[in-house]
Amino acid sequence: MPLVITFIFVLLLIFLIVKLKLNTYISLLVTAILLALALGIPTSKIPSVIEAGIGSQLGHLAIVFALGAMIGKLVSDTGGGYRIAQTLIHRFGVKKIQIAVVIASFIVGIALFFEVGLVVLLPILFVVAKELNIPLLYLGIPMAATLNTAHAFLPPHPGPTAITAIFNADMGSVLLIGILVSIPTVIISGPIFNVFLKKMYPSVYHKSVPNIFGDLKEFNIEETPSLTSSVITSMMPVILIGLTTILQVFLSSNSMPTKIISFIGSPDIAMVISLLFALYTMGIKRNKNLEQLSNSLTASVKQIAMMLLIIGGGGALKEVLVQGGIADYVSQIFSNSSLSPILAAWLITAILRVSLGSSTVAGITGAGLVLPMVQSSGVNPALMVLAVGAGSVFADHVNDAGFWMVKEYFGLSLKETLLSWTTLTSILSLSGLASVLLASLFF
Repeated sequence: MPLVITFIFVLLLIFLIVKLKLNTYISLLVTAILLALALGIPTSKIPSVIEAGIGSQLGHLAIVFALGAMIGKLVSDTGGGYRIAQTLIHRFGVKKIQIAVVIASFIVGIALFFEVGLVVLLPILFVVAKELNIPLLYLGIPMAATLNTAHAFLPPHPGPTAITAIFNADMGSVLLIGILVSIPTVIISGPIFNVFLKKMYPSVYHKSVPNIFGDLKEFNIEETPSLTSSVITSMMPVILIGLTTILQVFLSSNSMPTKIISFIGSPDIAMVISLLFALYTMGIKRNKNLEQLSNSLTASVKQIAMMLLIIGGGGALKEVLVQGGIADYVSQIFSNSSLSPILAAWLITAILRVSLGSSTVAGITGAGLVLPMVQSSGVNPALMVLAVGAGSVFADHVNDAGFWMVKEYFGLSLKETLLSWTTLTSILSLSGLASVLLASLFF
């Protein structure tokens, strides 16, 4: 019954946005409140649940999004994005541009969260799309598929890392097998799905998409920052977080250097440092005064304000589902399941993902539910981590922040996002499961 109630209110949300044209943020809040009542959450607790959902969602993302948008604006305004885009076009050409996007996204995706990776890469994709006169979504699909695959399968992302600990799996094995599993998953859900979607639903590929980082300027290549400066500035969050991950392997967990490195490499602090670096390389070094730079920073935040509210509304809906007992209900359904551990892990996590929204919450909850099966079956724990990871990204829809990010960034309608992004994440999840099953023949 709780799953039926959830489904009904998801339909209500779609009705409010698509048919009544109600503001998305307001629609999310109204739906979250009504769903909380339907799931039996006490009326006295509903306000705090809504506030906790918005706060937990935006507490981290507000910093990442705001600073990421500022960095993107600085790189874009000075021509750094233009320089990187021209280099990619020259090196790979139009026919192989998706390969360049996948490689760049995979490097970024290993170190950065899905949301941060989008913020880092999108300013560059806007320029590439404009220069090649191709739809932004044509580049966005392989980028988002790659980032989401890394988010699902590869430590040090929070989901895979936490699930690895729950199953007591070897981190190195998870990373190695995860990379092998990621390759076919990215190819199928990225470039191959791109071809399929373009044939089946070409109208979703808009050539005119509002750039949240501001209007693109025309540059002479000689006037732009050097390629090295542009790449380092754009990738500074990746560099800081990636180096932190590597150095932590070789240092004592309680040593002072480790504590300092961990502080610098945390996503929020890394973004602050990266912004200060961008202010120097893209601003002060190029003889721009602080007033000019401040105006750019202010403009960048205005452009993402509504998107932040929408993501917060999605967090409220997710928290209602968690507090409403959806996870407990799903666990009861599968308490006596006879499925193979890998399939059961994927299926339980996929249902939780569709119901709860958060891939991390679904993954950790699903791992806890199937832990007894791992302990009794003798299946390689690393494979179970990856099976749960594949299930945790299934059918991303209106109760997840990532859905609304993709919708707003790529200028899609709700229907277009459901047909493109929700379908992509479903294919990604299924192809990931198939890859894990294939890997189980060898590991």
